[in-house]
Amino acid sequence: MALNLLIKPFWLLGVDRSVQNTVGATEYGFYFALLNFSFLFNMLLDLGITNFNNRNIAQNPLLVNKHLPNLLSLKILLFGLYLVFSFVTAFVIEYTAEQMFLLVLLAVNQFFMGMVLYLRSNLSGLQLFRTDGFISVLDRLLMIILIGVLLWGQVVAEFRISYFVYAQTVAHLLTFVITLVIVINKSGVLNFRINWDLPFMFIILKKSFPYALLFILMTIALRADGVILERLLPNGAHYSGIYASAFRLLDASVQFAFLFAVLLLPMFSRMLSLNQPVGMLAKISFTLLIAPTITLAIGSFFYAQEIMTLLYPPYPGETLAQFNDRILLSSTTLGVLMIGMIGTATSYILGTLLTANGNLKILNGIAIIGLIVNLVLNFCLIPLLTTEGAAIASMVTQLMVAILQGIAVVYIFKFPVNFLFLGKLLLFVAGVIVIGFLSMQLPWSWLINIILMAIFSLSFGAAIRLFQLRKLYQLIVQGDDKQK
Repeated sequence: MALNLLIKPFWLLGVDRSVQNTVGATEYGFYFALLNFSFLFNMLLDLGITNFNNRNIAQNPLLVNKHLPNLLSLKILLFGLYLVFSFVTAFVIEYTAEQMFLLVLLAVNQFFMGMVLYLRSNLSGLQLFRTDGFISVLDRLLMIILIGVLLWGQVVAEFRISYFVYAQTVAHLLTFVITLVIVINKSGVLNFRINWDLPFMFIILKKSFPYALLFILMTIALRADGVILERLLPNGAHYSGIYASAFRLLDASVQFAFLFAVLLLPMFSRMLSLNQPVGMLAKISFTLLIAPTITLAIGSFFYAQEIMTLLYPPYPGETLAQFNDRILLSSTTLGVLMIGMIGTATSYILGTLLTANGNLKILNGIAIIGLIVNLVLNFCLIPLLTTEGAAIASMVTQLMVAILQGIAVVYIFKFPVNFLFLGKLLLFVAGVIVIGFLSMQLPWSWLINIILMAIFSLSFGAAIRLFQLRKLYQLIVQGDDKQK
């Protein structure tokens, strides 16, 4: 967790942001739209294999020796399928030759990222959380080094967005090779070689299909907005770049929640396979995650304009009027997106529990509803409100999905409705809003004010016993004991 909380936010808010500030909103928006497009068919690279494997290895660790050679060969075949769908669609929507070239590199990057995620699922399934944590940041660490040299080392006369993609390809390739060596070593696979066992592949695809469908639906709902912005609006690359500047903050902020999900999936899976109660672990993890998430979301809403002004100074050649318009639009977009983060963080806990329990039909049903709502809102609101419309669509979708998953968890696991806890949660939200408003009235720098807001908000949460730091320690110790 510590590695991820250090490396990934620095990558997003330091390096990735600096790239956008260097090349400008339009050129970065050109890249961001293609990146989101490359994610749309990303599910074909995996088809649910990674989540299926994570849960399966956690319950049956000895299966890694059998599955590893077969699943690697299957993922190579799926890469070919991914390329066909991606480039046929790109041709249909009339991408240019320049866009096609960059898309080739982004597709290769998706392949290596997918392979690393699959290999990591073996590590987490074997409860090797420290090793998995190191691998989870290795690609970002390599990219920070490579792109940092290109950006600030005066290696190139003029930094271009294509250099950004080249460096990512090198980093992902190196990470894949290193991870493969580690997994082979840790799993004890002897005489490793790719195995083309077609009947076995068919069986795995059949078992992993529900996971694949869930991933497809979630990916489209999450990534469609950037593509729709670029395709639907005049000067769409510019608006896509503005949206990317706000989305980057959301992406960095949910890393902690994502890490919870990565740790909890094998833990939930193991406990459920042993018929152990999971209610306490679910409550502790949700409680510890929701308080800082609400604080960060509301704080970002109040201080959105100050945050965007700090992170995104005027681009080269941008007039003062253009800068002010961009900051105003991006800050309102950020404020709305960050409220939706509350739903995203909640889903990381509840969705992980439902996944570990094998409730894929329910999760897929909720995801279908979320996708329909998301696409309808995007196509209705983007022409009217541009990036703000996309942000509203994202916020509504994430909050609605979280509520539906919460209802499903209570129904399936027969958890009693804790009205005292819900009351504390509503009281905490109201208290953070009041604290945030009062902090804006303070005479000091906004940076001091937002830090004070965070301190008082979390102190308020502890005072009403919404969360307890002792529970966090117990959760960490439990994860450490699992690894040992």
